[in-house]
Amino acid sequence: MRAVLDTNVFISGLLLPLSVPGQIVAAWRGGQFAVVLSEPLLDEIGKVLAYPKISQRLGWSDQIIADYLALLRFETSVVGLDGVHAEVPCDANDNMVLATQLAGEADFLVTGDQDLLALAGQYPIVSPADFVRRIF
Repeated sequence: MRAVLDTNVFISGLLLPLSVPGQIVAAWRGGQFAVVLSEPLLDEIGKVLAYPKISQRLGWSDQIIADYLALLRFETSVVGLDGVHAEVPCDANDNMVLATQLAGEADFLVTGDQDLLALAGQYPIVSPADFVRRIF
């Protein structure tokens, strides 16, 4: 199974390892499914990890963030988005997340973002809780 994990899932999973997103990150690290990402999604994850509030809470330096992003590039499938058109009507910033799911032909896009979840009737988009039910 291949899944795109939205930035909110990665960050919540890191901050709260016992939470549902934390279970998802642990399941990925345990090899229960493969993660699909794109460079724009990796860039967003890096930016959010560098927010002072987030990096301080995690206790991560710039080097640890860079190392984590390198790990993500190594342990995920990073897909290109050239030629992929995706449109999230309520939030154009989410277009790259949906485009990652389409380009990577992922089985699921896992997100807590309501603008993306609103498209679940058209695309295989699920909440973290729904995804956990599917993998456990």
